[in-house]
Amino acid sequence: MRFTYLFISVIIVSLSTYVNAFAQNDSTTKVNNGRAILLDTLKPATDSVTKNLAKKDSVTKATHNPHKATIRSAIIPGWGQAYNREYWKIPIVYGALAIPTSLFIYNNKWYQKTKEAYTIRVTNDTANFDKIDPKLQSLSAADLQYYRNSFRQSRDYSVIFFLVVWGLNVADATVFAHLKEFNVSDDLSLRIKPDFNINTKLPALSMALNFRDNKPKMLPSSF
Repeated sequence: MRFTYLFISVIIVSLSTYVNAFAQNDSTTKVNNGRAILLDTLKPATDSVTKNLAKKDSVTKATHNPHKATIRSAIIPGWGQAYNREYWKIPIVYGALAIPTSLFIYNNKWYQKTKEAYTIRVTNDTANFDKIDPKLQSLSAADLQYYRNSFRQSRDYSVIFFLVVWGLNVADATVFAHLKEFNVSDDLSLRIKPDFNINTKLPALSMALNFRDNKPKMLPSSF
């Protein structure tokens, strides 16, 4: 009887130990599986963030387009400089354009006055003598013709000057837009040194542009 009781006790203890071990392993498996699932869910998010940052960097590098700077400066002076973030150039552009504009207005005004005065003098239109500007009333027809041609020529030159300044505005925006992507790193070196030309027997200057390699140089291995 005692042997039977002892045998049953051993079986119960063994079963309880097995059940506890199984439950512990199961909970550990669940925890480990939960961690794996959490890591799996976090990994795509981290990858997506990295990809988004890479896309933003590529977009930032590709957004500055020299063609856009050229078109904008051709449409509105200074717009290309604003696109290049060189805002300090905008007052210079408009100041340069203001000079030929003011010259055009001034020369065109006096061209119209001398033209009208010359016409009145040549046709001897006494009824309209009072329309001649007081500064021109003492001038003869030949003098009025000379000043009329001079003011007309100056007016035409001011138009050409205005177009030249506008073109320089476009060229400036285009060139500096290209320089935005120009390599100005420390890997570039420019050396200028005096030289002597043997053929012409004259002094000269030599210029060398080198591309430095930052890779460490390997020493030759000795066997």
